[in-house]
Amino acid sequence: MATIAAGVGQSAEPRAFDPTAIDPLDVTRAELFRDHSWPEPFRRLRAEAPVYYCENSKFGPYWSVSTYKPIVHIEALPKIFSSSWEYGGITVAGDTNSVLEAEVRMPMFIAMDPPKHQAQRRTVAPAFTPSEIERMRIETQARTGAVLDSLPIGQAFDWVDKVSIELTTGMLAKLFDYPWATRHDLTRWSDVLGDVELFSTLEKRQFRLGNAFEMGTAFKALWDAKASQPPANDLISVMLNSDAMAHMDEGEFMGNLILLIVGGNDTTRNSMTGLAYGLDKFPAERAKLENDPSLIVNTASEIIRWQTPLSHMRRTAMEDAEVEGQMIRKGDKLALWYVSANRDESVFDDGDAIRVDRENARRHLSFGYGIHRCVGARVAELQLIVLMEEMAKRRLRVNVLAEPERVAACFVNEYKSMQVELSRY
Repeated sequence: MATIAAGVGQSAEPRAFDPTAIDPLDVTRAELFRDHSWPEPFRRLRAEAPVYYCENSKFGPYWSVSTYKPIVHIEALPKIFSSSWEYGGITVAGDTNSVLEAEVRMPMFIAMDPPKHQAQRRTVAPAFTPSEIERMRIETQARTGAVLDSLPIGQAFDWVDKVSIELTTGMLAKLFDYPWATRHDLTRWSDVLGDVELFSTLEKRQFRLGNAFEMGTAFKALWDAKASQPPANDLISVMLNSDAMAHMDEGEFMGNLILLIVGGNDTTRNSMTGLAYGLDKFPAERAKLENDPSLIVNTASEIIRWQTPLSHMRRTAMEDAEVEGQMIRKGDKLALWYVSANRDESVFDDGDAIRVDRENARRHLSFGYGIHRCVGARVAELQLIVLMEEMAKRRLRVNVLAEPERVAACFVNEYKSMQVELSRY
């Protein structure tokens, strides 16, 4: 059994990563997510050490917070537990000592503390109000129906490519009013900029940075074009015509683009694949849903809980603080594992299973908690709900032909591909 460190905290000079001394409870290891073997170490953490200090990881020392209650506690205290880019940002990979990170800052409002966080969040929030979501519904229904009608029945195809990516990329293009012909650039940038494994070497960081500047150049051209146009409802126009975001510097502009693109792409895209995979894995639950479409809305929440598109968010302690009996020291890095909290046995009975009628499915933490709760959560839910509604109209069932190929990374809980075949019920 791994040693449970009590009251240790980060030392002034943490030891260099030793790849020969793997901590079995270091849940940042990419292979755990590639092989979908993460449930067991998280089960151990929840049972043995809900707040656990991992000293030896390739991302440096960090605290793993793996249960529901302390994550909610930490997220409710943003003055004590910061998400600011100045202290490492929102991923366990963030490194304030990196030369590249020091030279090129790309702050985003999710990686800011109050009051600037609220000002920028309030700017984009009107794009995601209930009335705007209803306005999006008609276009989303048409786009989803067209994609489903283009799919073969009884023939193998990649669900990730043909459905999940196609639908989420279309929504992103509409949200940004991005050129439709080159909309798949949005997916490519999202995949690169959301991959924490690209922080591991200088060469990979440079590759990631190159993609960020490519994205920034494309969106700067869009920004400049819209500057001479009347205000509109797309996100670029909303930012351009706001007091809080109209005068962002280049780094801040790119940072917020990364947030909105990665957040908009990965949450929905991987939940859509999780929907197909999960219902195939639990056929009795799929049958309930097929027989009772009134369960669709609740199923969307349950799939988002079960899939947990973003495995973690990171916080940095701004002062000494005790959490669940462990003394967190000022400057310590904490990984808040949503992927584990969403299966916390004290909150979600049989959390490893999908239950389409789970009464507390909406209590999931996939969108975070507190001031940093995902601003676009309603858009993600809308797309998943509409996908299920349109499939129900066509009586389509997804049959998974083989285990999906997953991305090896501990931030986005992502699928690369999944071979499926459609049938009708």
